[in-house]
Amino acid sequence: MKTTDLLTVGAVSERSGFAPSALRFYERVGLLKATRTAGGQRRYERSVLRRLAFIRAARNIGLSLDEVTAALDSLPQGRAPTRSDWARLSRGWRERLDEQIDALRSLRDGLDSCIGCGCLSLRRCAISNPADVAALDGPGAAFLPSPLRRRRSTP
Repeated sequence: MKTTDLLTVGAVSERSGFAPSALRFYERVGLLKATRTAGGQRRYERSVLRRLAFIRAARNIGLSLDEVTAALDSLPQGRAPTRSDWARLSRGWRERLDEQIDALRSLRDGLDSCIGCGCLSLRRCAISNPADVAALDGPGAAFLPSPLRRRRSTP
């Protein structure tokens, strides 16, 4: 590979929208690979832009870093992923996205009825939490539909 085919951290950051610190983090956890110049500067192959687009899409639908790592580990080594590689990976997201869409619709519809009722009393409110009973369900927004409560780790 020619050195002109390699991208600097700044170029990858600008093209991908990820901060340089995120690129270094993803390299540290094994999601990205970089080579080093004689002066120790990172250089990335252009195909890293596809991996970063995948990472962004996966994180936006709620995949954890472990799930992203497992998905990327299933890609062939030694070549840039093809369209069919990406299609195979993203097929598994359809059900998850459908669940999230249904959960968001439910949340939207619940907010409409709650905001629209005009009761102002909380006596009949489905998300009222007297005596903080929701604390028994653990951290997070307990009344959100479960597909919207998946815990996310770092970047």
